[in-house]
Amino acid sequence: MLLGVAAIVVLAGAIALDTTVVPIGSEADVRVQAFSPDSYGQQEFPRIQAFVKEKAVDAATLAPEVLADKDAAAQKYGTASSTGAIMFVTLTGVAGEARSGVYPLTVEGVPEDITVRVQTGPAINGTDLRDAPGDIAFGDFKNQIEYQDAGSGINRAMKAAVLDGIDTASLTGKSVTVTGAFRLINPKNWMITPVEVAVQ
Repeated sequence: MLLGVAAIVVLAGAIALDTTVVPIGSEADVRVQAFSPDSYGQQEFPRIQAFVKEKAVDAATLAPEVLADKDAAAQKYGTASSTGAIMFVTLTGVAGEARSGVYPLTVEGVPEDITVRVQTGPAINGTDLRDAPGDIAFGDFKNQIEYQDAGSGINRAMKAAVLDGIDTASLTGKSVTVTGAFRLINPKNWMITPVEVAVQ
């Protein structure tokens, strides 16, 4: 009986010596170390929003230059990216009929052969905002999943800050002022991810 109690005491002592107490929120807390896309997005979006607003070019100025020479316009106004430069634009247009939260916009001064659309959610797709400043690199993250998740976190932060206060389900026929970014792949097809939206 005494031997059994002694063995338990020794075992408990050994476990205690081999146990590290990790205070919640400390650097050793695994939850703190894990990448949080939403925290990252909330941290980065204000800077990205300011960057896009500062760089944004009026659509009526940008459109003819993009049509005339896509590469020259990208070099002059955009941020280089491996899958098409990120361009920055500001415009006021009338919203057409939405499809899956994407509104076509009729914009004065923009040629009819350019399709201008803005995405309003519920899902915000793409990595245009992540890639906009040109300084968020794959090498900053543990793997491709984190890099992709960073883009999603920024998009969610934008949605919360910019779109959640707007009735995005009923913009058809309304005049909408948008500042945002789009990836220049086809000069005649602009899919804008907004950083600022005002509905008149």
